Amino acid sequence: MTPITKLLHAPEWAAFQVDGVFAGSADDLRDGFIHISAPDQVAGTAAKYFADAAGVMAVTLDADALGDALKWEPSRGGALFPHLYRPLRLDDVVSAAPFNLL
Repeated sequence: MTPITKLLHAPEWAAFQVDGVFAGSADDLRDGFIHISAPDQVAGTAAKYFADAAGVMAVTLDADALGDALKWEPSRGGALFPHLYRPLRLDDVVSAAPFNLL
């Protein structure tokens, strides 16, 4: 298993659990893919996009199980980030836990 993490705001996580599908945040929808982070990228993503957010959830996914819809593409500073070109399904989630931004 290759773990990757999607950070979600509490309302996004709540809706995801009810709907069983997450089409993406406003940024994801704008960009045409779901932004995800490798383990060494999560802290930077949290600092940049979730610094003032409460109730952030870290949703762990298995990159190997996402198939061809997952692409590793250059982003911040040229680093390769995982981008998912389909909605997330609840059965993609390996685990979920509150994320401590501190």
